[in-house]
Amino acid sequence: MHPGRQASLFEEDTADDQTRNATACGDGSGLLPLVGSVSRRTLTDGAWVDLRPGWVTGADELFDRLESGAAWREERRVMYDRVLPVPRLVSHYEDRGAFPHPLLETCRGALTDFYRDELPEGFSSAGLCLYRNGNDSVAWHGDTIGRGKTEDTMVAILSLGSPRPLLLRPTGGGRSLKFTVGHGDLLVMGGSCQRTWQHAVPKTTGVGPRISVQFRPHGVR
Repeated sequence: MHPGRQASLFEEDTADDQTRNATACGDGSGLLPLVGSVSRRTLTDGAWVDLRPGWVTGADELFDRLESGAAWREERRVMYDRVLPVPRLVSHYEDRGAFPHPLLETCRGALTDFYRDELPEGFSSAGLCLYRNGNDSVAWHGDTIGRGKTEDTMVAILSLGSPRPLLLRPTGGGRSLKFTVGHGDLLVMGGSCQRTWQHAVPKTTGVGPRISVQFRPHGVR
């Protein structure tokens, strides 16, 4: 395993179970089942968070392919009256575009099937963020561009690479919650989470690179 990476911090399955149950991809990466393995934490105001530890097997291969093959770009934004680079690299793939790895198509399909009752339209796009080291981060925000500003929606996050904390706090202020997501873990924010809660990935020290893959329904950013 690459230095700085760590298998899921929530790992529950044995290696034999992984080999037997994973949906495999050609390079050795694959998915474990969601049914019976997702735990939900109910928040306030109709928000919730689901966790599926160690969803992706062979996550090293997937990380390496995305790190070298995704169409990464640097965004710049106006902050503090200056135009500054966003502290992470990004890449975005719409529902009609070719994803940078076939396993992401499989992820999207598995998420759509699993959450069909709560999200009948399913997931469409995939947004990728590359946190190159602990100095890369994302500030407090909700994904409220588009329909997420007024409607309940979902954002499913696949984490690859170095474990990083993902913090959540009520939009109006309050105590934050910390979810440390590791290599291959899945975290899904649903219900009113994007409107009534905010999330952030803070700067930290002593960590390697991390890729976050965010699956969203059409019209949500």
